[in-house]
Amino acid sequence: MISIQRKPTRTVRIGRVLIGNGYPIAVQTMTATRTTDIDATLAQIERMQAAGADIIRIAVDSVRDAEALQVIRRHTDAVLAVDLQENYRLAAVVAPYVDKVRYNPGHLYHHEKHKDVREKVAWIASVARDHGCALRIGVNCGSVDPEFQRRYPNDPLTAMLECALFHCDILDSLGFNQYVVSLKDSDPYRVIEVNRRFAEKRPDVPLHLGVTEAGLPPMGIVKTRIAFEALLAEGIGDTIRVSLTLPNDRKHEEVLVGRQIIEDVYQGRFLNAPRTALRGLNIVSCPSCSRVENERFVELAEQVRALMAYAKDYDITIAVMGCRVNGPGETDAADLGLWCGPTHVNLKRGPEKIGTYTYDEILPRLRDELDRLIRQRFGSPEASLADARESADVAP
Repeated sequence: MISIQRKPTRTVRIGRVLIGNGYPIAVQTMTATRTTDIDATLAQIERMQAAGADIIRIAVDSVRDAEALQVIRRHTDAVLAVDLQENYRLAAVVAPYVDKVRYNPGHLYHHEKHKDVREKVAWIASVARDHGCALRIGVNCGSVDPEFQRRYPNDPLTAMLECALFHCDILDSLGFNQYVVSLKDSDPYRVIEVNRRFAEKRPDVPLHLGVTEAGLPPMGIVKTRIAFEALLAEGIGDTIRVSLTLPNDRKHEEVLVGRQIIEDVYQGRFLNAPRTALRGLNIVSCPSCSRVENERFVELAEQVRALMAYAKDYDITIAVMGCRVNGPGETDAADLGLWCGPTHVNLKRGPEKIGTYTYDEILPRLRDELDRLIRQRFGSPEASLADARESADVAP
C-alpha cells in the first residue's frame, strides 16, 4: 500500500454519504433504463447497490420522469442524484426525492436565454437548500457555456476551467457551499490537466472525476484508468464515475471497475499506460443511460469498433453518441460522429452534418466517409485500404 495525501477539501453531504475532507472516495454510476420503466429502474438500482455503488444517478428530462422518480424513491434506500439537462426548472419537482442535483452550465445557458445565468443558479441553489440537496456543477468538454467558448476560442480546457470557477463563485456568493465540481473530457490526458488546474485554484472544492464517453471495454477502462490513476495518486478526486458503453444488464460493471481502480491505486498497482497506448483509431462512445433513444445504440457502437478495425493504425476519432442531449455537441470535436435518434442516425464530419440514415444504412456510409478521410489526410490509396479491410475481415 502506498501513502496518498488527499487534498484537504471541505465536506459535502450527499444523503448519508460524506465526500471530501478525507472521507472515502465514493463510487457513482447512472441508471440506463428508461426512468418511466419503474420496475426495470429499481431492479437496476438494486444490482448497482449490490456491486457497491455509493451514489446512483437518474436522468430526469420530463414531468413523466419526475413522477416516476417519486415512486422509485419510495421503493429504494439508495442515495440518489438527479441529472438535469434541458429543463433546469424540474429541480423543484425532483429535489424532495433526491440527495444531489447535477446541472450543466452549458445546457443552463440555452434554457430561458432572457435570464441572467446568475439568476438561474440562484434559483437552483435555493431549491437545493430548501430540500437539503447537494449540487454538482458538471462541466463537459462538448457542452461548455458558449460565453466561455467565445472568450477562449482556441483553448477549450481554459474555457472549461473558467466556466467551472465562475459557477463556483456564484454559489459562494449565495452562501451555498454544499457543491462539488466535475470537469470531464473523453481524452484522459485532458481530464488530468484540467482537474489539476482546478484543484490548484480551488483546493477547497471536492472533485467528481470522470472520463466522459470513455467508450467500450476494454479501451474505455484503459482511458479511465489513465486519468484516475494519475489524479487519485496525487490526492485529487473525492468521488468517481466510470462511464462505459454497456448493455443494461451490465451497467453495474461500472461500479466494479471503479472500485478496482481505487483499490489498485492505493495498493500501488498502476497501469501507467504511455500516451502511445491511445494512438491510432479512437472510438469514443457515451455511457448508455436512460436518455438513449434506441437501445440499438450499444450494438451500433460495438459494430463500429469491429467493422472499422481495419483503420486501427490511423489517428482518427469516431464518436458514437446515444441521445439528442449530448449527441450534437459532443460529436463536433470528432473526425466522424454518429448521434443516434429513435429511428435514424445522424452522420457528421466534425461539426458538419453529412446526412441522416437508418440503423441498417449507417455503417456502409460511415465506412465510405472513413475511407475518404484516410485518403485525404494520409494519402492512402484505395488498394491499401482494400487490403486492410480484407485482412481485418471487413466486408466492402
